[in-house]
Amino acid sequence: MARRSRFTRALWFLLVGWWLTPLVVNVAWALNATVILLPVGIKLVNLVPTALSLAEPRSLDTPDDRSQPNLLVRAGYFLFVGWWLSLIWANVAAFLAVTVVGLPVAFWMFNRLPFVTSLYRFHG
Repeated sequence: MARRSRFTRALWFLLVGWWLTPLVVNVAWALNATVILLPVGIKLVNLVPTALSLAEPRSLDTPDDRSQPNLLVRAGYFLFVGWWLSLIWANVAAFLAVTVVGLPVAFWMFNRLPFVTSLYRFHG
């Protein structure tokens, strides 16, 4: 995917990103609440920064899986904490993004959404 100019990304945010992001966040959360559609929800979580500002999608490939918490730990965290905390976290971030003043904090929060959801750490 080609890198987009700051102008293009800002225009996307002003015209589309501010309203699309809360929609993507809440659809992802609804999908994460199901067992069958959980993988689709996780992929949508990964695309939240792209929906907000056309940021490059993050790669889910990890060069070293040893740096990730154990899958059972991550699953337990998701079941007891991640599913509801990620909903609150993402909606607070979406609200901050709409305020424009809170936009830097919103980007920081959206970039940490996979960790809040399932303790997933990105590399690179």
